[in-house]
Amino acid sequence: MNARINFVLTIALVLCALATVNSQYQARQLFIELGRAQSQARQLDLDWRQLQLDQSTLGKNARIEEIARGDLNMVPLTPDRTQYLTMGAK
Repeated sequence: MNARINFVLTIALVLCALATVNSQYQARQLFIELGRAQSQARQLDLDWRQLQLDQSTLGKNARIEEIARGDLNMVPLTPDRTQYLTMGAK
């Protein structure tokens, strides 16, 4: 009877030890995944800040006007160059 109880307790002990090892392994894997996710979040935050800076720089009226004048050869609109269209009576 004692041998049987010892055998059952030994099996239970081995199973508990394996469960502990498995849970420790899973905890380490989750910790590694958390570190990767935090690193990715930091990188995405840096990218977002850079995009906001780029947007504010590229969207300035002075820069748009400079490109319009230089690259597209556009000139400011003056009243003598303005043409008005009116709908004629049918």
